[in-house]
Amino acid sequence: MTPEQLRIFLAVAAKSHVTRAAHELHLTQSSVSAAIAALEERHGVKLFNRVGRGIELTEAGRLFRPHAEVVLEKAAAATRLLKDLSGAPAGHLTLHASQTVASYWLPQRLIAYRERHPQVDLTMHVGNTRAAADAVLSGQADLAVVEGRVSEPSLSVSRVGEDRLVLVVGRRHPWRPGQGIAPADLLETNWIHREEGSGTRAALEEELLRLGISPAALSVVLELPSNEAVIAAVEAGTGAAVLSLRAVEAHLSQGRLVMPDFPMPTRPFFLLMHRERHVTRAMKAMVEVLGEG
Repeated sequence: MTPEQLRIFLAVAAKSHVTRAAHELHLTQSSVSAAIAALEERHGVKLFNRVGRGIELTEAGRLFRPHAEVVLEKAAAATRLLKDLSGAPAGHLTLHASQTVASYWLPQRLIAYRERHPQVDLTMHVGNTRAAADAVLSGQADLAVVEGRVSEPSLSVSRVGEDRLVLVVGRRHPWRPGQGIAPADLLETNWIHREEGSGTRAALEEELLRLGISPAALSVVLELPSNEAVIAAVEAGTGAAVLSLRAVEAHLSQGRLVMPDFPMPTRPFFLLMHRERHVTRAMKAMVEVLGEG
């Protein structure tokens, strides 16, 4: 079998339609059908069932699909390696980042990277800390920058920046700006949290444990998937939240949020890389930019 046959097989499997796969691959429908037929005939295995106008994978096709994906990924990795060994940073770089990092810390560094290395095709995805770490582990990302602590033997973890967390409430909340808040007071209000897997939430829970408070003891009325959603909910109600100062400073200056006096520690931002994968020139260049602070 050839890499082109594998590429066609995977496209048809993804689209469940020969014509749509042909369009995506910029090939004729007949050439796509011929490639699938040749693959099936050569190995005496039926990979697709024709169902109406579409097609679907057979059991053999389902079993074969992940192996085809691995082969093509290894071939692509070999190609990237050869290109990388030939000169300046180039090729493709995929970066995952958790939300606070992606929204408030990373953009100016990405601009600096693009100005220095315009030949690198840069893609960024945003998720929480857990999702970013999983992307590096699976090979979907070359690098990740997160605000949550990650403990994975396969990942190297290095500090590249830091952030300050603050306690905020809305204007309707009884806590006032600068009012001293004791740890016991945290149990007397409702809370709005980021979702499980968020670095912001993990940092809050870590600080609560340091203060001798079980995170489960808080009255959590909402769990939301983004900083923006948490901010909107806090502004609209009487709940409290802990968020990055970078995320809330504009809202504080406009008087839409209130910051009582409850000291929170700074938290580091971490760069994640896979220990066993080749570090390309494009990756090394990104590490240099991120390390400049």
